[in-house]
Amino acid sequence: MDWTLSRDAFGKLVLTDAQGQAHVGVSPVRAHPISAPDEGLSLIGPDGHELAWVERLSALPAAPRELIESELRSREFHPELKRLVAVSTFSTPSQWTVETDRGPLQFVLKTEEDIRRLDEGRLLIATSHGLQLFIADRWALDRGSRRLLERFL
Repeated sequence: MDWTLSRDAFGKLVLTDAQGQAHVGVSPVRAHPISAPDEGLSLIGPDGHELAWVERLSALPAAPRELIESELRSREFHPELKRLVAVSTFSTPSQWTVETDRGPLQFVLKTEEDIRRLDEGRLLIATSHGLQLFIADRWALDRGSRRLLERFL
């Protein structure tokens, strides 16, 4: 690693490269935020150019890893759906009541196409307000949740 990472007085990320040049306002961008969140991360300067590439976030030393993770948490918001409580109807649009890792939520599912199948049993559900709910493993959901969900897949 030929660069260092810190925060300035305004809370912006600052990457200092091997030549000692400080780049203020760096943004971390995951290459595969859902399918491989730990693999492939680019540190992008305010001009949109890549300043550094990180193969594995978990392989970084603790200090820069914590700065990057903190920045990502402030920008990425994908609540994880833990349980389906109720569905108003088995046709769309339908009102869903669910429990997430961030608390209870009600939303409208406009069409079945708003449920995106990913690999290994993962799903991404887009609500009518644009919120993306993530299901890490649909087979790990409780039986009632799986039965409700299967009606839409």
